[in-house]
Amino acid sequence: MAFDYKKEYKEFYLPPKEPTIVTIPKMKYIAVKGSGDPNQEDSEYKKSIELLYTIAFTIKMSYKGSHQIAGYFSYVVPPLEGFWWQENNFETLNYDQKETMEFLSVIRLPDFVTKEDFEWALQEATEKKKKDYSKVMYLEIEEGLCVQCMHIGSYDNEPLTIALMHQYLEDQSYQLDISEKRLHHEIYLSDPRRCKITNLKTVIRHPIKKKGEY
Repeated sequence: MAFDYKKEYKEFYLPPKEPTIVTIPKMKYIAVKGSGDPNQEDSEYKKSIELLYTIAFTIKMSYKGSHQIAGYFSYVVPPLEGFWWQENNFETLNYDQKETMEFLSVIRLPDFVTKEDFEWALQEATEKKKKDYSKVMYLEIEEGLCVQCMHIGSYDNEPLTIALMHQYLEDQSYQLDISEKRLHHEIYLSDPRRCKITNLKTVIRHPIKKKGEY
């Protein structure tokens, strides 16, 4: 049976509907950076998703070709994720000004994937698809101490869940630690093309620190 990160690491991907505090270790990702309203038909965001999934599945299916990745095991491609901010504003997203949003779309890579394996996948996809994949990056991100919560429903209603998370921080003597290096993070567990808006499941995660820490 294929290894499923959502099931094996429920503390990272399936949090409860109430805020919880978690420490996120270093993880490997493929990533694409962009900006603009993600809902626009021909948006940079939607293009980034296509790029990411092509590389993700090139790596997943590598065992069928000549490039054999050391330590490879069968796995389910992890869910799409996104880090979000706006121009000169990292702490509070204005959902009414989506045209000013900036993002880093990512998909987690298994630990056995090296930078060299990633470079091979870029070249393989470029040759097979006859398309430019130069925007896709290899990143290692260690989020550390965070608060997270399962948000159910429209993305536009996320501020309600975020308010609960921030009140929880206050009650637990923590404070928000969002910056250019530690960003608002979302993990998408539902496909909005196949799911009612009211049933969408999104993990929302914010970096935090103990009150008084610098």
